[in-house]
Formats: sequence, C-alpha cells, structure tokens
Amino acid sequence: MSFLSRIMVLKSKAHFSAGGNNRPAESGVKVTFQGTRKKTTNQAKNRVAIVIASFGIVYAIIGGRLVQYGMAAPETVSSIGRADNLMASRPDILDRNGEILATDIRTVSLYAEPHKIVDADEAVERLSTVLPDINAREIYNKLKSKSRFQWLRRQLTPKQQSEILALGIPGVGFRPEKRRFYPGGHTAAHIVGHVNIDNRGVAGMERYIDSQGLADLAAIGMTSDAKLEPVKLSIDVRVQNIVRDVIDSGMKNYQALAAGAVVLDVNTGEVLAMASVPDYDPNKPAEGAEEGWMNRMSNGTFEMGSTFKTFTIAMGLDSGKVTLNDSFDASAPIRIGGFTIKDFHGKRRVLTVPEIFQYSSNIGTAKIADLVGIPGHKEFLTRLGLLSKLPTELPEVKSPTQPREWKKINSVTISFGHGVSTTPLQTAVAGAALVNGGKLIEPTFLPRTEEQANAVATPVVKKSTSDDMRFLLRWNGIAGSGKRALVPGFNVGGKTGTADKVVNGRYASDQNFNAFLAAFPIDNPKYIVLTFIDAPKTGEGGGRTAGSNAAPMVRDIISRSAPLLGVEPKFGEDGSALLVSY
Repeated sequence: MSFLSRIMVLKSKAHFSAGGNNRPAESGVKVTFQGTRKKTTNQAKNRVAIVIASFGIVYAIIGGRLVQYGMAAPETVSSIGRADNLMASRPDILDRNGEILATDIRTVSLYAEPHKIVDADEAVERLSTVLPDINAREIYNKLKSKSRFQWLRRQLTPKQQSEILALGIPGVGFRPEKRRFYPGGHTAAHIVGHVNIDNRGVAGMERYIDSQGLADLAAIGMTSDAKLEPVKLSIDVRVQNIVRDVIDSGMKNYQALAAGAVVLDVNTGEVLAMASVPDYDPNKPAEGAEEGWMNRMSNGTFEMGSTFKTFTIAMGLDSGKVTLNDSFDASAPIRIGGFTIKDFHGKRRVLTVPEIFQYSSNIGTAKIADLVGIPGHKEFLTRLGLLSKLPTELPEVKSPTQPREWKKINSVTISFGHGVSTTPLQTAVAGAALVNGGKLIEPTFLPRTEEQANAVATPVVKKSTSDDMRFLLRWNGIAGSGKRALVPGFNVGGKTGTADKVVNGRYASDQNFNAFLAAFPIDNPKYIVLTFIDAPKTGEGGGRTAGSNAAPMVRDIISRSAPLLGVEPKFGEDGSALLVSY
C-alpha cells in the first residue's frame, strides 16, 4: 500500500470514529477530546496573562517616564516659561486722584519651533519684510538651532502680528503676553519706574511692588491673568507734570547738565511730585541709557551749599546758645588749617543772626557751628536724618557721605554746605521738620493721613526753633536771596544754596551746583519745594547763582501748582485783601 493510500485510510477511520454514527464513543476517544479542550483552555489563559502583563509593562514604562520628566530640571535650551507666568498680571498704579500711571495691555510675542522650519533662509527673508530691524544672522542661527523653541521678537503690535500671519511661514507662532504701558511717558518715570521684558519690576515703585510679594506670587502662578487691586500713590499727576515741565525747561534755558525738584507735604511726609532730568520714557527704557536712568533726587548725593546754613542756624537756636537777637563778627575772614573762610558778598561788619541768614554769611554761620561744638553739630545733623540713608519705599536711594573723622575744619565747612553730601530729597525732608513744628517725618510715595504721620513722626527740634526758622525763611524771601522765588499771595519763604562743584577731586570755581529750599505758605507751611540745577551757565539777570535759576524754578512750580493743591492766596498785610480781575 502506497504512502498516500495509508493516509486516506487513516483519515476515514478518524472520521467514522469522531461520530459518523450514533453509537456511543469509546472511552479512549473521550479522554482524547477532554485533553484537547483542557489544552485549549490553558492556552487561552496563558494568552490573556501575556496580554495583561504586556499592558502592565507598557503602563509601568509610561509612568516611570512621567515621573522622570516631572523630577528633571527644565531644558536649558528652552526659553519659554509656563503660560500662566507669561500672562501674569500686575496691578495698575494710580496717582492720588485715581489717574492711571501704569497699566497692563495685552500683546503677543513671536516664537519659532526650529525643528518645524522648512527653509530658514526664506523664513528670515520673509520676516525682515515686516520686521526690518531684526538681526538676520541672529534669527537664522535661532531657526537652525537644535532647540525646540526660540523667541524671535517679544511684544509685537497687532499690525505686525497680522502681517506675519499673512506670510504663512510654517514653524512660527505667537504667544499671548502682557505689556506694561505708562500713559504719562516721561512725566513720573523715576517714581513709577519700569519693568523688564518679562513684566517684572526693575526700578521705582514697580520694583517696590514686586518686593512686597508680587514677584513671589507671580513665580508660583498665583497672579495668572487675575485682576489685582490697584496701587495708589501719593503723587498728584497734575503737579507732577508741572514739576517735570519746569525743571526740563530750566535745564534747557539755563544750559545746565541736570535739574530736579520735589514737592513734599510737611505734615504727612507725602511726596506730591518729584522729578529729575535727564530722564527717560519707561515705555522705552533702553533708550534712556544710564544718564536718563539716574534719579538725582534720591539716588544722587551732592554738597547742598548754603541751604545747609538753614540747619546750622536752626542748630544754634535749638541748642539755646543762640537767639535771633545775637550778633557775630563777620568783619574778617577765618583762617583755619591752611584754609581761608570768607563771605561771597561780605558786609565786613558785625551781623545779627537774621542778617547772617539774609546775606548768607559763611563767617557768621561758621562761628555759630563753632559755638555749638563738633559733637553737637554731628548729633544735630544725625537727628535730622542728614547723615544716614533715607528710609522710603523707593528702591533707588543713596546713602549720604561725611568725613570719617570730624575735625574743626570739617565742622566749619559743613556749616555752610561743604564736606557733607546728601540727596536733594533728604534735604527737603529735613527742611520740612524745621517748619512743621519740629517733627521729622519719613517721606512716603504712598497715601498717608496726618494721624498716621504723627504716629511715625520723631520730634527733632523745639516748636520755638521751628517758629524762628519760619521767620528767617520768610525774611530771606523778602529781603534776601529768595526774592525771585516769591509768588504774590502765597507767602513763599526759602534759602538759596550755591556750591562749587567738585570736579576731579577739586572745587571748580566756574561750575556750580545750585539749590533752593522753600516752604509755603510760610505763615502756616503746608508744602516744601526744593529745586536744584547742576552746572548752569546762565540764569535770570545773567547770573548763574541759585538766586538766578533755582529760585525762579521754585516760583514757577508754586505759581502753577498752588491752586491745584488747594492753597488759597492771601493779599494785603493781614491777608484780608482780595485781588479781583474783571
């Protein structure tokens, strides 16, 4: 029998034995079928177990990778932050009357995903048609980099976004961001400050707000696109605009290097206005360069010249060793330590205390300081806060300078404003203490009531000393160097300060730093106004002393801002006369 025939016979037997008839199967066949079913069931179970195990392994791998990614540090090649950080809000900054000084506006920034860029050369060429000022090489390198994200341009205008969209460049896109906008531009630049490209405060009150916890909240995403309560400042933007306009005009008209001014509430310490020029536009801070960023009012120290005679005479009066009726011999110069102390316009005679102030006598002032003594002199200036860093919210505050060791020559020169450098704002704050009844009040750029001010005020001079100083300031305004600061109806009193500038370690007789410290209305002072002008070449009447330029700046500020501050003019001897214009 052939091999093929045998196979056919076996197949036939298998067919009939499997149930070709209705006879009961033999026991051997039953065992065979049961074994087959058991084997099939076991195979199915094994397959299910294998499938379950495979899925378990896959999910374990995915879970492990997720844990790994979660614990890994951010890729250094990526310059994009979380969306909530990019959209973090900042509070509006308002002036005391609710006018907006700084606010957020929505904008977009352009980015690229280099791995999706088809042709980097073409992409750069197309982008340059909308953004002609881009650095083509830099953008090309970004588009050819191996990173998966690159910023191309931050904070685009809506028009730029629309035009770039129309180019249809694959691999570029836009991320929503917020941009800080300053409606006033230069007006309050040094007070409000500015933010960086990531909307973080880097100067002025913007930086102060971040230091109070906003930066920490933004870092953890708790300011994400949330409307925050506005921050109100003590600044009156109307007065601020006047102050900035006056000093800017003064710097140009008097051909000076710089100028500045502050208006301070003597009873609360609130800064109503403060400006320094050159300045900058906080909307475009990079264009300000270092010269414009410098806030000379609080972050620059200067020898304040004869304005310091105000403090020296107040020291003598407060010590009880000097009265307004006393006289001092100013007929001859003082020679000390190889130096000669003389008067600029000497009267060469005995002068009363009011005359020493009126004629700005260096000799008379030096003798008052000598009468008080070196320890008393240093203690008094320290008491007025003129020898320590000024405490206030503004981050840009410079510490004053003084001699390491006070000798008699130091005390003499400091008495008339040489040898100690302070900030103009610091000088104004000390001046306020001499006219408000004797209370030193830390300045603030935030609203403060008179009750709150009294709670933090420190008595520094007697009330009688304050009364005497108001008289001297008024007298100097009428009969002395402050005549050009007078404003009819507002009773301005003040003191000039003309100091030789220090150039290359030496005093330059052809360059001055001029200042004027004023208070008004002097019979019941409400405001201090201090102006300075750096190295003016001219002034009213052709002179270049403080009476010719710093004083007129005070006059212009008061005449324009006093009505806005609610100060009513008074005319006549007793203030009862009215000026009527028809």
